Amino acid sequence: MRDLLIIFGLTVASCGVVGLVGLALLHLARYRSLAQQLTIATLLPVVAVATTVLINVRLMFLSTHDSLVILCALLASLLLAALGGWLVVRRISRASRRVGAGLHELVSDSTSGAQVAATAPQAVAAPRELAQVLEDLAETRRTLAESRARERAAEQSRQELVSFMSHDLRTPLAGLRALSEGLEDGVITDVPRAMSQLRATIARMSVLVDDLFALSRVRGAGESKPQTMVSLAELVIDVASESAASAGTQGVRLEVDLPDGDRLAVLGSSDDLARALTNLTTNAIRHSDPRRVVRLEGRRTNDGQIRIGVIDSCGGIPDASLSRVFDAGWRGTTSRTGDDGGAGLGLAIARGVVESHAGEISVRNVEGGCRFDVTLPAPRPASHAT
Repeated sequence: MRDLLIIFGLTVASCGVVGLVGLALLHLARYRSLAQQLTIATLLPVVAVATTVLINVRLMFLSTHDSLVILCALLASLLLAALGGWLVVRRISRASRRVGAGLHELVSDSTSGAQVAATAPQAVAAPRELAQVLEDLAETRRTLAESRARERAAEQSRQELVSFMSHDLRTPLAGLRALSEGLEDGVITDVPRAMSQLRATIARMSVLVDDLFALSRVRGAGESKPQTMVSLAELVIDVASESAASAGTQGVRLEVDLPDGDRLAVLGSSDDLARALTNLTTNAIRHSDPRRVVRLEGRRTNDGQIRIGVIDSCGGIPDASLSRVFDAGWRGTTSRTGDDGGAGLGLAIARGVVESHAGEISVRNVEGGCRFDVTLPAPRPASHAT
């Protein structure tokens, strides 16, 4: 019984001494690398066991053979613990360095104006927690790259809009200046004709200003118009009637296809939705070939949403330009001149109106032309359009 108490006391004492030494080493290494601290923590229990066994072997006066066997077992255990600890420490150290590099890259991407590359995360053998951190960093970089891409696209769109508007305003302003100087100097003898040209030029500039104001309103965060129940079927009919004269001038035939007994009611601003549909219809008429058809149709989708389609006969849009159709200032031709008096804002305004109504607008090529689809959510409460 006394021998057991001695062995127990020596074991507790040796483990306590080794533990205190290990805690002291961990305290000294608290500002050092994670690898050093993990190495100390991994080897600490093995060293404590080895020290205890060595002390007890010496006191029990075992034979040389038995002592050698125990020492070999201790040495093998110590080497195995060191190897396992080294592998774990190496894996965690590599993963932690990768996390640090990812954080550095993320900070550099956030503070610099350089383009962010949305690269896929590198495969690194790491514990599940650190692997999740690496995935989150990669996802954050992808999100940042997409945000930067949207910012660059918006900035490019703004620059193009300013450039296009400067060009579109410079021409009528130059005409107004020439006419006013001619009238002032008495060079122009046909005053009524000059005044007519002045009114036409001012009207064209008013169209440009109105388009800019409409675009800023539908894109901005200002107070929106009150929303009521609107019948898209009635709006389509009204737009077709108002556009009939323009279509006849262009030699284009308008067709309307709407479901019977369904007014296609949505919640929104009647004026804004009418402007969006008018812009789409006017654009379709302008770019359709003579003696062709522009078709307006309305349908309710399987999931209850309402879809208005405008199909023209323009011959199609190049695939490279499909993604830019709704950009402010974009036009289907390289020329910036035309007789429509517009600034290439009609489709951009239509997109702004649709998106302000929680809807979607899209364009795709179809046989002989292209199709614009406006999809709006149906109102949740069951009510009738007014």
